[in-house]
Amino acid sequence: MSSLEEIRDTRIAKLKLLEERGMAPFPDKIARDFSLAEVRAQFESIGTEKEISIAGRIMAIRGQGAILFAVLDDGTDRFQAVFKKDEITEEIFSLFTDAVDIGDFLSVTGKLFTTQRGEQSILVKNWQMGTKTLLPLPEKWHGLQDVEERFRKRYLDIVMDPTQRDLFSKKAKFWSVTRKVMEEEGFLEVETPTLEVTTGGAEANPFKTHHKDFDLDVFLRISIGELWQKRLMAAGFPKTFEIGRAYRNEGSSPEHLQEFTNMEFYWGYANYEDGMALSQKLYQRIATEVFGTTTFTTRGHTFDLAGVWPRIAYVDEIKKQTGVDVLSASEQEMKDKLDALSVKYDGDNRERLMDTLWKYCRKNITGPVFVIHHPKLVSPLSKALPENPELTERFQILIAGSEVGNGFSELNDPIDQRARFELQQKLIDRGDTEAMQPEWEFVEMLEHGMPPTCGFGFGERLFAFMVDKPIRETQLFPLMRPKD
Repeated sequence: MSSLEEIRDTRIAKLKLLEERGMAPFPDKIARDFSLAEVRAQFESIGTEKEISIAGRIMAIRGQGAILFAVLDDGTDRFQAVFKKDEITEEIFSLFTDAVDIGDFLSVTGKLFTTQRGEQSILVKNWQMGTKTLLPLPEKWHGLQDVEERFRKRYLDIVMDPTQRDLFSKKAKFWSVTRKVMEEEGFLEVETPTLEVTTGGAEANPFKTHHKDFDLDVFLRISIGELWQKRLMAAGFPKTFEIGRAYRNEGSSPEHLQEFTNMEFYWGYANYEDGMALSQKLYQRIATEVFGTTTFTTRGHTFDLAGVWPRIAYVDEIKKQTGVDVLSASEQEMKDKLDALSVKYDGDNRERLMDTLWKYCRKNITGPVFVIHHPKLVSPLSKALPENPELTERFQILIAGSEVGNGFSELNDPIDQRARFELQQKLIDRGDTEAMQPEWEFVEMLEHGMPPTCGFGFGERLFAFMVDKPIRETQLFPLMRPKD
């Protein structure tokens, strides 16, 4: 087997041969009248009398002697080109055999026909090099076996595995349907800052960078403009949404990455009941319009998004599964229970212990369900429940044991919000890196007045669950460590 360097040397020699024969190996444009999908769809109407040009990457060459078959792929479909020695000049035929390799991009010109085996094809009269490749594609049957190599060379991974192309086409439609539903519901798409002086809208460890012009340390956002979109509610916009990137400087897992896409909406004069109804409608539209089904299997769970989703109470569910009432239990009692369950926990403050107990419990829930009425301590931006101020008008969507959506009636009481931010600051001072950073200018905005508002957000984790893949598999170019 030849080494890559030997293959490269051979292909450079073929490149020079093309140049000697007067054919550019890297032209700025090549003849192309139809995409391959269009040729496939319009095969009968184009007919067999008209000479046309098509183009694509050569994925296979077979045959020998007087007849050769090449498979072209242009990203829309694959199509067969047939080179017959008695239908083409000797010079054109021999240059193809001497200078063309699998992986090259080619334009071919000729007439359509159907082979004896019923394969729609084009009988080549002429061809033109589009791009002469110097390195080969991965071996057809084995492809890229190493996962890290697949992510590092995603362009080859997708070329060799068309299902990957389908996956990312579905992901694009996932966000397209999301945008369509939000616009149908009267929401205005907005853009909010990705660089912030103070991160807000979530509890997470941010990435930090430096703004040279202002000589100021800033953070990459951890939410999709939550505190900014609420300012827009105060400004008089009744409904806004944003689809964008968020960044969290935390660990990776099949469900977590440091850079990901989320959508958040904010709805003036609405509460968490309205948010639950709209989010359920949104998920069901995504399921039917992108996947053609409401039933999915992922991570060992099978769930159906159709119908009305049940509700479970956060505090009641933890008590049901563990026997611990997180509203009245001491921190030591929560630690003892986590130890008994062999659950590791970071930090020893009440908020982290409560959250860890919940994450243990949610793994056992298939869903879809709405988890409601989270304690105020773990919901620093949620409006308190009128009948029980220790709880909030918050909801999370749970499927396959994980949270895939979070929303609440937004806290618009500036006095209460200031007090909760002060508590978060105490947690930060005690070393809690995931506590929410206070945003005092946001409190000032609330003092000017914000209408009752519902906010909700979800991200590409939902898509990963629907296709039953680790979230890293569903990103085109996940971050990789540089090669040594």
